[in-house]
Amino acid sequence: QVTLAESGGGSVQAGGSLRLSCAASEYPYNTCMGWFRQAPGNEREGVATIYAGDDSTYYADSVKGRFTITQDNAKNTVYLQMNSLKPEDDAMYYCAARRGRRTYCALLRDQDFDYWGQGTQVTVSS
Repeated sequence: QVTLAESGGGSVQAGGSLRLSCAASEYPYNTCMGWFRQAPGNEREGVATIYAGDDSTYYADSVKGRFTITQDNAKNTVYLQMNSLKPEDDAMYYCAARRGRRTYCALLRDQDFDYWGQGTQVTVSS
């Protein structure tokens, strides 16, 4: 069982930046960790993922060039740096993890992930 704890959400004006953190209880090399988000009335969508074994990263088109996912293996922690935030980025952000092949990272599908954090709210005002 992997436990995940997110932090770093908050309120920011459009154009601003936030950094989210996700600390995992364990983070072996064959782990994919990612960030998903869900706004009221919308389905949960994949934002970015990273594979522990080789640092491969994957992004939703809507955040490419603005968001960056990184990892600190020594701290079992994954970060999501969010720059140039837009009102449409306003959502609850969830950290998720699964063990297995890197393929699952590339697909950015929430149904592929087994472990979830409680979520952290990101509010972007225009």
